[in-house]
Amino acid sequence: MTGHTSDSAPFLSDDSEAEGPEEQGEAAGQRPQEEPASGVSKGRAVLIVLILCYVNLLNYMDRFTVAGVLPDIEQYFGIDDGKSGLLQTVFICSYMFLAPFFGYLGDRYNRKYIMSFGIGFWSAVTLASSYTPKEHFWALLLTRGLVGVGEASYSTIAPTIIADLYVKGRRTAMLSIFYFAIPVGSGLGYIVGSQVSNIAKDWHWALRVTPALGLIAVLLLLLVVQEPKRGAIEAREERHLHRTSWFTDLKALSKNCSFVLSTFGFTAVAFVTGSLALWAPTFLFRAAVFAGEKAPCVDGHCASSDSLIFGVITCITGVLGVASGVLVSRQLRKKTPRADPLVCAAGLLLSAPFLYLAIVFAEASTIATYVFIFLGETFLSMNWAIVADILLYVVVPTRRSTAEALQIVVSHLLGDAGSPYMIGVVSDSLRKTDSFLWQFRSLQLSLLLCSFVAVVGGGFFLATALFIEKDRHRAENYVPTDDEPIVVPKSGRSTRVPVSSVLI
Repeated sequence: MTGHTSDSAPFLSDDSEAEGPEEQGEAAGQRPQEEPASGVSKGRAVLIVLILCYVNLLNYMDRFTVAGVLPDIEQYFGIDDGKSGLLQTVFICSYMFLAPFFGYLGDRYNRKYIMSFGIGFWSAVTLASSYTPKEHFWALLLTRGLVGVGEASYSTIAPTIIADLYVKGRRTAMLSIFYFAIPVGSGLGYIVGSQVSNIAKDWHWALRVTPALGLIAVLLLLLVVQEPKRGAIEAREERHLHRTSWFTDLKALSKNCSFVLSTFGFTAVAFVTGSLALWAPTFLFRAAVFAGEKAPCVDGHCASSDSLIFGVITCITGVLGVASGVLVSRQLRKKTPRADPLVCAAGLLLSAPFLYLAIVFAEASTIATYVFIFLGETFLSMNWAIVADILLYVVVPTRRSTAEALQIVVSHLLGDAGSPYMIGVVSDSLRKTDSFLWQFRSLQLSLLLCSFVAVVGGGFFLATALFIEKDRHRAENYVPTDDEPIVVPKSGRSTRVPVSSVLI
């Protein structure tokens, strides 16, 4: 068995898997005709990942469509920065509080049906929000909060499906493709939102694009996506990994230092990206108005070029950041098993000075500002796929949806749930007059907080590196204890499998 390196080799086997060389050869000859451990064919698995990427892209596209037309919304409803920040905050809070519920369901029931319901509901609510009248800003806040149902049902579950389809380097590669959709979808949200609003001369139409695309996503999920067997691809079938109570899961996760520290590190990422995502286009627009390069909003329609440029930058930097993060991590793993948290830390620490320079140079040089934003967002995007991979290999399969949900709650509760609103409130409190100067200056000073938070997040990822080896080893060699009886094959014999065969 020393030459056996299949990703799906079981820890325990029946009689036929532990016999002599002749019988092993017969088994090997039959292996190509056997069903994959996950229960999903290779072609179908690739198709599932692509569909999940499409839905992920659509989720983030919808989330940042509002940010792309924020100046128009402020003008239409006559609201200040604090109320503008609430648009993102109510959405994130809804998403955050619903995540544990969907995480609980995702660990126990059919995941594609849960996602299909959530996305269908989210599409309907987004469409309804596009008909909000001028006198009822509260209705827009309510519908944006309900949109969080769709994303909570999806974001907690989709990565666990990928984890049940692939292991090792293939899993990292597929997660990279999946997380490319975050920056690309975010960028498309700015671009589509601003350009549709510009063409229609009405920002309401910007919110009517993603619902139609959401209907396509639901059909693809129902007709194409197949539910894989949990943990089977890692040679640990569900019957060998008994589910425990939700409180037992939470207790185990709270003792997982790598999970806890990487979650706090990711919270810093969420804080920074949440602040920039909502306020960067508006900040750039105010800088241009203050410098006399653009006219202020007239008749509820504002210039859209800043949202367009920022959207393009977000798309490009997201792809570059995610790809470079994965590549650097892959090379660094050859030298140290702590590569993943170290790359995440480097990304945050390097992004901090560039974001600071982008904010400071906004009034002096538009070109310099965009260059610094490009560099800052590239480094900030390096950790998207890596953080997800860390969670998946330090947590056992039957607790992953719960872990995803818990990470979502913490990172958004302390991160982007409050950061857009906080930035808006600080901006309003610093504004001395309603002149173009103080509209720009107050928002500029409040956004400087992002650089400080990025440094703190880098420190959490450095701390993660101290525990990552121990926690990964514990997850890979996990055996049920206490209320989790160990299930052995009828023969009572175990198969000797090399360590390389069972690494996640």
